[in-house]
Amino acid sequence: MGSPATAGGTQAERGAQAERGAQAAPTISYETARAELEDVVRQLEAGGVTLEQSLALWERGEELARTCQALLDGARARLAAADPTRPA
Repeated sequence: MGSPATAGGTQAERGAQAERGAQAAPTISYETARAELEDVVRQLEAGGVTLEQSLALWERGEELARTCQALLDGARARLAAADPTRPA
């Protein structure tokens, strides 16, 4: 096993990667991301996985949650643009 600095970069590097990922346009649909997120949650709740697997699942879940939120935010923006008289 590598050190935390080599396993996925330093904490700062991982934070920068996560920030870039959150800013990038999602490449999967909301429905696909939500379904995968639900599966990740089920796996975490069921247990029976190693600590490393749990961490990987958690990280994937966080990524999927950010993707879902970005897609919902985009949908809200589109609705607001389509009807500017609608309250925010």
